[in-house]
Amino acid sequence: MFDVKLWAGLQHLADNQKVVPIEARTIRELLRKMENQYPGLAEPIKGHVAVSINGVIYRNDWSQELPKGAEIMLIRRLAGG
Repeated sequence: MFDVKLWAGLQHLADNQKVVPIEARTIRELLRKMENQYPGLAEPIKGHVAVSINGVIYRNDWSQELPKGAEIMLIRRLAGG
């Protein structure tokens, strides 16, 4: 079980929670379960979030496994260039 921290812009879509407990093995499974539990998160998750795992940011590699005890955050995806 992971406590997933949400940036302030997502909290209102998850019943105003700052931290959401989720059981998952990969980023993909985590995001899918979050969408199912909080349907309002579905749209932002589709293209506006990145996932930070222990400080490493993942933007597209949703197959990444979640290490036991990891610190996980959903953060705003930033455009770069």
